[in-house]
Amino acid sequence: MAKEVKDQEALKKDVMARMKRIEGQVRGIQRMIDEGKECEDILVQVRAVRSALRSATAQIMRRYVMRCQEQSVATGDPVGHYEKLVKLISDFIDG
Repeated sequence: MAKEVKDQEALKKDVMARMKRIEGQVRGIQRMIDEGKECEDILVQVRAVRSALRSATAQIMRRYVMRCQEQSVATGDPVGHYEKLVKLISDFIDG
């Protein structure tokens, strides 16, 4: 159990670091737009942000799955927690 908590904390730190980098990238894009940079250059940076968000999303989902697993073991109700996980993934895919 302690390993899972440690793994979740490591994922949380990783996601937060990714979000701070993404925030910096978005500010850079805003600056590029303000300075009148070429659209092609701006779009390259937008693509980089989208890629970074996809990676962060994967880490967030990984942490969520770990938490659902942990909660299902702790409560003895795997079906309820997995249904919640399936709904989250389904909503994310549809959204």
